[in-house]
Amino acid sequence: MSLFSSFNKRSTLDAAIKQVAKARKSDAGSAEALYQAAYQGFATVLTDNLIISEALYNWGFALLNQAKTQEAAQAIETLEDAISKFSFCLLTAPNYLAAAIDGGVAFMELARLSGEDSKGYLYKMARQFFETGCAIQKGSAAYNLACLHALNADHDACLAALKQAYQHGCLPDEAVIVADVDMVSVIATDWFKAFLESTKVVAEPELSEAEKLESQIDYEPKFTLKKTEEFDYYAKDQD
Repeated sequence: MSLFSSFNKRSTLDAAIKQVAKARKSDAGSAEALYQAAYQGFATVLTDNLIISEALYNWGFALLNQAKTQEAAQAIETLEDAISKFSFCLLTAPNYLAAAIDGGVAFMELARLSGEDSKGYLYKMARQFFETGCAIQKGSAAYNLACLHALNADHDACLAALKQAYQHGCLPDEAVIVADVDMVSVIATDWFKAFLESTKVVAEPELSEAEKLESQIDYEPKFTLKKTEEFDYYAKDQD
């Protein structure tokens, strides 16, 4: 960090601290704006520090995976901690894609362990994280959104998200989708089956003029292909 950059960050930090001090003495309406401005100042000081961003993301990622090994009560606390790390990471690095996606995943995991009265809010927060991911890189969290829509029985939105994931090359393999517990409510529907079939259609490659001419020439085959009984590959039988 250059001396000039360090000086600017120090000035920004001092200004944010003063805003907090002023907010504490202000009425509720004025205080809110001052607090928000101070938070933005704190975030600005931390922005562009790659080491901090990576540490926060990997800390959150570790917590997200640790929660999978814990009992529900402990897992909830761990997931909340993971979410705070992912959120802080996005404050320091707004374009940190992995933090946006895994933050949404953490909210979905938290929803699974929480009561019905909390699920709506937690799914809403998950959606915000996934939409942030898609804003950073188109389609990157589209499949995650499809899972979220499937859980909410919003089939139209689910299909639209699946199409977006496919369009941007972010759709998992069919076996992964069918085995996904979040997609249970849609895998038996006609529209879902039709969508999967549509992803199997492979467009014919465009041939050059020379290739088109060559394809019109008749060649006598010199060998045939035969699948052997012992091995799962094709062997050449010479004529």
